[in-house]
Parts: sequence; C-alpha cells; structure tokens
Amino acid sequence: MREDSFGRDVTGVRVSLTDRCNFDCVYCHNEGLGDTRGPMDARDHEMSADDVVRFLEVVAEYGVDSVKFTGGEPMLRDDLEEIIRRTPDGMEVSMTTNGTFLPGRAEDLVDAGLERVNVSQDALDREQFKHVTQSGAYDRVLEGVDAALDAGLDPVKLNMVVFEKTAGYVEGMVDHVSENPGLQLQLIEFMPELVGKPEWAIDIERVHDWLAEQADEVEHREMHDRKRYWVDGGMVEIVDPVGNANFCANCHRVRVTHEGYLKGCLNRNDDLKSMGEMTKPEIREAFEQTVDERVPFYGEYMVRDGDGGWEVNEKYVTA
Repeated sequence: MREDSFGRDVTGVRVSLTDRCNFDCVYCHNEGLGDTRGPMDARDHEMSADDVVRFLEVVAEYGVDSVKFTGGEPMLRDDLEEIIRRTPDGMEVSMTTNGTFLPGRAEDLVDAGLERVNVSQDALDREQFKHVTQSGAYDRVLEGVDAALDAGLDPVKLNMVVFEKTAGYVEGMVDHVSENPGLQLQLIEFMPELVGKPEWAIDIERVHDWLAEQADEVEHREMHDRKRYWVDGGMVEIVDPVGNANFCANCHRVRVTHEGYLKGCLNRNDDLKSMGEMTKPEIREAFEQTVDERVPFYGEYMVRDGDGGWEVNEKYVTA
C-alpha cells in the first residue's frame, strides 16, 4: 500500500462519475448542474468507462481494495453497470446516490457487482424533503430504497446532512431506522467551508450527546475516528469532519473528480493532480504524487489561530 508522510495508507478511492445531478440540494455546491433528463452517455468533460476502469486497475496495484462511486448523481451514467462489472476482482464496490434511478436498475447493479449503497434522504416528510432537495422526487426515493433492499443491498445506509434546516428531523430519522431493520442512518456534519452559509452550521456535539443518551450501545470505529450509536436496534453513525483533527488523521481515501483529477483531500481544490491522457504510467505518477503529498486538513493544513479558530498553515501559503 502507498503511505503518505503522515503514516496514512490509502486503502480506498472515491470516484465521481459526473457533476450532473437531478436534485438541487440547498447544502450542495454543485447546484444541480448539467443535463439531467435521465441515464445517458458520459459527457465530453467526464471520464469514460475505460478511463475509470484503467484508473482502478492501477490503484489496485497499490493495495487499494475499495471504491465508492459518487457524483453528482452517478446513476445519470448509463454505463455505470459496465464500470462496476469491470472493476478489478477483490475490490469492494459501493455507491452514493439520491436513489431516484434505483427502481429498475438495482438488480442489474447488484448482478454487476455492487455490494453497498448509500441513499441521500434528509427528511421523512414530503414537503420538508422538497424544501431541502428542491425536488419533488420524495416517493421515487422511497421506491429506490425498497428496490435496493429487494435486490439484496442490505443494509441500505441513509445519508442525512445535519444543519440548521434539518436538525429538527434527526429524531424522526433515528426512529425510522430503528423501526426498519434493513436501514442504517449516517448523519453527516454540514461543511460550511464547501458552500459558504456558516450560519447554517450547528454544534454536532449536541447530536452526539443526544444519541449517547438514547443509545443502548456505542461503538467506536477506527476509520475516521467515527462513533456508531445503536438505538432500539437501529444503527446511527455520525460523520463529523469539521474541525476534527482526529477525523483527518484517520482518513485513508483519495478522491477522483469526474474530469480525471486526483484530490488528496475533499476540502481542498489547490491539490488537484491531472492524470493527463489517463494512460497507466500517467495514472501511476499522479497517484503516487497525490498520496505522497496528502496532508490532514485540520491540524496540519488548517491550524488554530490565536482566537481558537482555524487558519491556513503558513507552510502551505504560496506567494
């Protein structure tokens, strides 16, 4: 495995297949970009299926054993099944989706090799869901979750971004997964640095404290230093990267943009590395450089200022 200078080996990759999305979620920085009429060929600015597979074949040489396909909405790619089918043997395949295209495709995705799926669902009420996602596809998302379960993608993990507009829905979502054994809940801390809107952020520790009071059991995961709470049989996990140096110290993924750039950190765009024409030698060179130059975002790239806030480490400020 390739290890960065902070002792973090890279075991997984997160590959964006498109920046297009049929939702326009208020917390997302992509703003529903592009042609979203339905699954279609890759656009000119997106990696082809051959590019994606070639990249995965290279990183498998370095011991990478898992890939998560994301977007935008990855199911807007009609070659998604092909990409999954051609993913190297032994590499675990998962996907994050809004779920609207899972009905009618979930079985084919599983047949191709998809093993896990995360479905974005920020509310259980139709109007609340529409307010957050700017989409009227609430019923379609529920159908997508059912289709995933029917196809054997059990458990389905529901992704919920927790911020000022959704914090009041957390209790209902916890009850929902407790009452449905095939579901789990992943609460994702809102990251204002990606979209602005610092006034939307909430104190995620309050959510931790509330869950700790409700939980029958608390599990501590090594990956990203995450906690899992078991509430009445339902599993709830919090992803809380903001200001969390421990989270960054336990990060073992690199990311790939839909255009074929490698990123060592989700929060940064100043570390993008092009893989050129996506030949294997170019991919190897870019991957090795990306891993070698990976830096924990909090605690290294961003450091505490005199007022307890965060500022860019002078070491990484270029003239």
